[in-house]
Amino acid sequence: MRVTTSRIALVALLSALALAATACTTSGPRTTTTSTASPAAQPPPPNMPGSDRFYSQHLVWKSCGSNECTKLLVPVDYARPAGATIQLAVIKVPAKGTSKGALVVNPGGPGGSGVDYALAADFIVGKPVRKAYDIVGFDPRGVGRSAPITCVTASQLDAFLAFDPTPDDAAEEQAFADNAKSFASACAKNAGPLLANVSTVDAAKDMDVLRAALGQTKLNYLGKSYGTFLGSTYAGLFPKNVGRFVLDGVVPPELTNEQLNLGQAEGFERATRAWAQSCVDTGECVLGSSVDEVMQGLRDLFRTIDQSPVSDTGDSSVPELTEGWASTGVAYAMYDQSLWPQLDDALRVLVEHKDGSGLMSMADSYADRKKGGGYTDNIMQVIYAVNCLDRPDTASLADHERQAAEAEKVAPTWGAFLMWSSLPCAFWPDKPAAPPEKISAAGSGLIVVVGTTRDPATPYEWSVMLNKELANSTLITFDGDGHTAYTRSNSCVDDRIDAYYVKGTPPPADLRC
Repeated sequence: MRVTTSRIALVALLSALALAATACTTSGPRTTTTSTASPAAQPPPPNMPGSDRFYSQHLVWKSCGSNECTKLLVPVDYARPAGATIQLAVIKVPAKGTSKGALVVNPGGPGGSGVDYALAADFIVGKPVRKAYDIVGFDPRGVGRSAPITCVTASQLDAFLAFDPTPDDAAEEQAFADNAKSFASACAKNAGPLLANVSTVDAAKDMDVLRAALGQTKLNYLGKSYGTFLGSTYAGLFPKNVGRFVLDGVVPPELTNEQLNLGQAEGFERATRAWAQSCVDTGECVLGSSVDEVMQGLRDLFRTIDQSPVSDTGDSSVPELTEGWASTGVAYAMYDQSLWPQLDDALRVLVEHKDGSGLMSMADSYADRKKGGGYTDNIMQVIYAVNCLDRPDTASLADHERQAAEAEKVAPTWGAFLMWSSLPCAFWPDKPAAPPEKISAAGSGLIVVVGTTRDPATPYEWSVMLNKELANSTLITFDGDGHTAYTRSNSCVDDRIDAYYVKGTPPPADLRC
């Protein structure tokens, strides 16, 4: 599995999204066509030849609850713009005051729903921004409501995610490779022609079509986690179209799979040690009385579950809590420190009563899996489809074994788990069109980069890296825990970003919060 996702940033919003989900439809008795004026058509940029009909389209907005929904027409393949097309789901949550225009948002993934994210507008941006902007979200191609990619059945995905993520010998390594290859083959067989065209470059081009269809000469954007990769890719392709951009929790565009996996292994190790300290401070930590004891206890627990999976999962559709599920459950808690007490409780009942229901529930939350079986979205499938088109991988098991051993020296808890995670990309039916590369986005507007010092999934060093590479950017550092920073817990971060969006005021250089 991969963990380049900011989905856990929405933990506190799940109930709100559940209530709002019914408002995201363009059909049914609650839906009526609105009579909004169409913006003037815009010509495509020079690097988008043959895309005139997409740039000149007029969006037909329909009311959906208190919001507006529409569909954006884009080509399946931008190299063949006269060929097949798909429609992307788009939602606009109107500004609470006089609108300055649209702020397009993406929560990460790849595979996170921008529609669902926008529905949480009151929580994902500050009050001044909410008042000043229409919050616009779209489900990227292959995701959610936008021609979703499906590779395997729910039960097959269960088996894939439950699989041993840290092979210990040659036989287990070959079994892991067979599992990865089987998933890639299923995608090749079942996902359809869109599978070859869901790269981040494709999504970035869609985002410029959306900008034009919204009638904006500049794109104002908030991207978190993988959404920063999407944002920086957009800035590289269309630097002159960059408006007020915030990239929070950075995935640098030039990283190889090996570099990305190693960086995340170190990030999760750092975050897990922070959780371990918190657990020790409670005086009731079931895995030990010091940070090192807790970390070793967690590794020992993973090994024990690997050898003897736990039969009590609290869910009849999951026969065993395997190391794969257990690791996913623990990883889930690293995204937000508010989840640490829940992890403490789940580990306590697991160790003392061999009850894996708490950890399985957390794994379900990570994967958007429903208790009893089935998934609420396709993120755990499309995440591979996008990542594997963005970055190639090696099929050499010896290389992965070497990478895992080296990673375990700096990240003994998460090194092997992360270094093996990208192996499906070695067998992917479609290869990246170009290798990962640095992006400077020369000529762009100011891009605000945000990094959290103990972020597990997007290590702080990555935000520093991108800030140095972009031609026109500034860095906000948040000294804290959890994944991403804006609107999570710190007014210093929030106030500066709000002022940038609303007034155009740049944050102070090298701001630390």
